[in-house]
Amino acid sequence: MSFYIPAERTPKELFPGAVARTFWGEKLLLSYLDLAPGCFVPLHSHPHEQAGMVLEGELEFTIGDETRIVKAGEIFIIPGGVEHSVKVGDTPARALDIFSPVREEYKW
Repeated sequence: MSFYIPAERTPKELFPGAVARTFWGEKLLLSYLDLAPGCFVPLHSHPHEQAGMVLEGELEFTIGDETRIVKAGEIFIIPGGVEHSVKVGDTPARALDIFSPVREEYKW
């Protein structure tokens, strides 16, 4: 299948307040994320390269030793193996994450 509607995909809560719908091909995976106010994705790393864009709202990202507010329309890139975390402020946010290679544990 080549076309998808995110609202038709079964959501999964990755962290409290972080709900994802995932879509994948052979070499990459997209994660469409709805993030509740106050949500916190703790510091973690994975071998996958991760890139993304904030679609709505804003997120406080820490990537390595740099922290920055990323707003709607802005892009982030996280090399594999680099620790990162995300904080959501007082308003909900939406983001699109792209992983390569595919994160097998995100295929549902």
